[in-house]
Amino acid sequence: MSGVVVVGAQWGDEGKGKIVDILAELADMVVRFQGGANAGHTLVVDNRELITHLVPSGVMHKNKKCVIGNGVVVDPQILVKEIDELKAQGLLSRPDSLVISSRCQVVMPYHKKLDAAREKAKGSDKIGTTLRGIGPTMEDKAARVGIRVCDLFDTKHLAELLDARLGELNAIMQHYGQQPIDATNVIDDIRPLAQKLKPFVGDTGATVRTALDQRRGVLFEGAQGALLDIDHGTYPFVTSSNTLAGAACAGAGVGPGRIDSVIGVSKAYCTRVGAGPFPSEMADDRGERLREAGGEFGATTGRPRRCGWLDLVALRYTTSLHGCTGLCLTKMDVLTGMDKLKVVVGYQLDGQEINTVPADIRELQRVQPIFDELDGWDEAIDGIREYDSLPAAAKKYLMMVESFLGIPVDLVSVGPARVQTILRKNPFHRAK
Repeated sequence: MSGVVVVGAQWGDEGKGKIVDILAELADMVVRFQGGANAGHTLVVDNRELITHLVPSGVMHKNKKCVIGNGVVVDPQILVKEIDELKAQGLLSRPDSLVISSRCQVVMPYHKKLDAAREKAKGSDKIGTTLRGIGPTMEDKAARVGIRVCDLFDTKHLAELLDARLGELNAIMQHYGQQPIDATNVIDDIRPLAQKLKPFVGDTGATVRTALDQRRGVLFEGAQGALLDIDHGTYPFVTSSNTLAGAACAGAGVGPGRIDSVIGVSKAYCTRVGAGPFPSEMADDRGERLREAGGEFGATTGRPRRCGWLDLVALRYTTSLHGCTGLCLTKMDVLTGMDKLKVVVGYQLDGQEINTVPADIRELQRVQPIFDELDGWDEAIDGIREYDSLPAAAKKYLMMVESFLGIPVDLVSVGPARVQTILRKNPFHRAK
């Protein structure tokens, strides 16, 4: 067995939750290593839909250990609610089925207030955050004034940390016309939530390393996607953490030598939520058709997603950043019935052809996509379980993706249910 990382290769919302749920059957442990409650993973099993925000998607498998690694920012209110809902469905039934890192940064109530105040102040220039307080929490982490899970259980210590932080913070809140934050109120709100979380808190890094030492299969689950990475994404229209596969090491507490394979997840087309450049966006009836057929509305916010053709230039960039050993293409069934399909194979920038994603957001906003066109297919594929049974046009589409990227498509999703997945290779089998 081995360590396998599953990460998004677009702007998030690629269907990672379903893929993690499927691969969790082959693993012993599922570890969430970055992001926060700004991500939502939708799972459909036995016609039951479940959306998780912080608990790893492997929770649907009762015999798997779920781990929230130190790289995740934890909102106690949301996490407690999620745990209660999962328990009500008969999940997380074992005491050790969930472990939360004591080193996780905590999303405090004032982080969400600051997040909302800033977005409101930006007006039409807002980034389009989920308003879950993730950015301000990560700022406090970098400034070394954050609150960690291990700080929540000693009221005197927590009060000292809050007193040290709130002087500056309240000056910022005043700047935005907001009421000052009172430390006593914060403690009163957080204390009962902390006590509910306390039984799950532990040293997750040691837990994960021990599992790998014992040759167990460990599945590392990322959130968002590579184009939202704080360093390598479409900055500043990005999230506040590193979303690349390499972040699994820092966010879970393991060395890079423990990772054996990386599965990048991409839709068979493109979507993104919020503002920012989107070279392949379809601002026409076809884009609306994809949105309706694919149910393209955010799992966390419910916002409609912008839709576009598959961008292979961006996908080659992201799979290279991740170091992907394989790709999963989701929502292939949504393309059924489209007469012609386009894919982006290059960009033109100011009259010059380029083959990568520029760092300068102003340049990315100016690029014009260069398309190749392929035939579509009319045959329903949501009931197909073998690759060879796919329509010829669908296989040609997949082969073009493989050829352009130079990596195999190891999984193909043809519907939302767990069984509607073609698994061509088990990523937990070590390469010989």
